Amino acid sequence: MAEHTRVDEFLTSLLAICKPLDSFEMPLLDAHGATLSEDIYAGERLVMKAGSRIRSTQIGLAASIGRDHLPTRPHPRVVVMSAGPDLVEPGKTLKDDEEFETNSWMLTTAVREVGAVAYRVHSIPDDEAQLQNLIEDQLVRADLIIISGERHDDSFDLITRTISNMGEITTVDMAIEMSGRHNYGLIGPDKTPVVTLPGDPIASYISFELFVRPMIRTMLGAATIHRPSVKAKLEKAIESSAGMRSYIRASLSENGKSVLPLDHQEEISSLSDANAFIAVGEKEKHLKAGDEVTVVVLERRYI
Repeated sequence: MAEHTRVDEFLTSLLAICKPLDSFEMPLLDAHGATLSEDIYAGERLVMKAGSRIRSTQIGLAASIGRDHLPTRPHPRVVVMSAGPDLVEPGKTLKDDEEFETNSWMLTTAVREVGAVAYRVHSIPDDEAQLQNLIEDQLVRADLIIISGERHDDSFDLITRTISNMGEITTVDMAIEMSGRHNYGLIGPDKTPVVTLPGDPIASYISFELFVRPMIRTMLGAATIHRPSVKAKLEKAIESSAGMRSYIRASLSENGKSVLPLDHQEEISSLSDANAFIAVGEKEKHLKAGDEVTVVVLERRYI
């Protein structure tokens, strides 16, 4: 039986199975986008802090003080795959109960946005032997493996049985509205972290933001691992299920003072249009317009 787990409890368990990758000296151009692993001084003056992302201006600063290498933590290598007999690659024709494979495309690009190297596995296995062979082939290039399935539970059971044969796996049932079961653990000879996410694309992406993104940021050695959050006023009322945490897709105003819950929360378009999540606590069922809420700020989008 899966445990019923709170968000903070699950995140703590995930962070316990990952750690910052080993530091090494990287040539300046190759260091671009990586994370600085040590403080950098010009004489006695601190000019770059450990844990910061190395951008073009930091490359220029390093060159200006005569450095041709920087101490960095490498980009984590993250393998993303999906499993399930009814998943079909986009561009093909759907039959009967089939659905287009969505999650690996979305999660692969989300991994890249965090600053990791992402490998999308193009094969979609539909039995345990195929899936185990596929995972074993990927372990050689993975610091982290993310697996998702279909919208129904059959694929989750397939994934769970397979990875349980490869290491120590824990299954949890998240206290998040419209989410579901997740797996995590260490597999293979090198004890590679693995996380499985829900098949529903919206639930999968929310879990990525809450759990997988902080794991990758930890591996990068980043100074901060969480998205920023702000307090804002609700522009219209929302309802939530008691005892469950909710993450409502929303549009945060440019001044950050108010936030509008988006319509059609059940559709992936709400995820695409959102620049924020409204975090609704387990004890909050009814929130009215004008109430102050906690807002998780996603990437700002500019033309």
